Amino acid sequence: MTILSFLFFTLFAAGLTWYLTRNYENKSSDGFFLGGRSLTFPIIAGSLLLTNLSTEQMVGLNGSAYKNGLAVMAWEVIAVLALVLMAAYFLPKFLRSGITTVPQFLEQRFDRRTQTLANSIFLAAYALLLIPIVLYSGAKGLINMMDLHQLTGIESEFTLLTITCIGIGLAGMMYSRFGGLRTLAVLDTINGIGLLVGGFMIAAFALYVLGGDGGILAGWETLSTVHPERMDSTGAEGLDSEVPFSTIFTGVALLNLFYWCTNQQIIQRTLGASSLAEGQKGVLLTGALKLLGPIYLVLLRFGGVSLVLWTRGK
Repeated sequence: MTILSFLFFTLFAAGLTWYLTRNYENKSSDGFFLGGRSLTFPIIAGSLLLTNLSTEQMVGLNGSAYKNGLAVMAWEVIAVLALVLMAAYFLPKFLRSGITTVPQFLEQRFDRRTQTLANSIFLAAYALLLIPIVLYSGAKGLINMMDLHQLTGIESEFTLLTITCIGIGLAGMMYSRFGGLRTLAVLDTINGIGLLVGGFMIAAFALYVLGGDGGILAGWETLSTVHPERMDSTGAEGLDSEVPFSTIFTGVALLNLFYWCTNQQIIQRTLGASSLAEGQKGVLLTGALKLLGPIYLVLLRFGGVSLVLWTRGK
């Protein structure tokens, strides 16, 4: 059932994306990289959210929630402030300049050497840091969820991990190469809806099992009373928190400002907006969804499941 449901939703998302984007032009530079500057705010918000929710965050935040409890919600909440700043200040400047990339804006503001330096830093960071982590964490998750060792008969962890990473990379390369930004944005939105629905379902089932005859509410009561220190969003005593409260106003805020306002991987979706108003609405809708992050991502979607297992283990 796991394999069949995975294949069904993957094919459904691919087919629906093709149908919705089949008539859009993607041969020109604007058409390929910016979706013809035709993206509306629901597509922008859906694409921003799922681009953010790649495997390095989902797997990593799951582990952080298991270890540190609700304190890691700071990453989700502070992102809202950065998104408001993006909508009110950065996005109008970017769209007014007519740029395609952030380094292009730096060239307009400073000079070509600054653009070249920024391009080099971004490319090195994506190639050496971000993409390997995404491929590795995605492959690990897929191997465990699909039980690929038994399915393929490959016993070597390294061999199976290598094959899975290559497969994920090729699949991502193909649909981004032949579809362009609009295809990516629409597919992200469809997958994002499935991700949210599936995440809430997993959390509900986990809390239901934990609550026994009392159901979900009893499971929530157990979760919040047996280990209350893990429900403290500021980082309770006795937990070696990775996000101390004081860092919310320094490192966490600064990193969120970079990520949501200047990171090419993220803001490219907003640069493809059909208008400034559509782009701003898309960014602000993303902020509203991020406000729910402590529920669907940290506590319920992944952290909640981890806490249920942790509680039962103790």
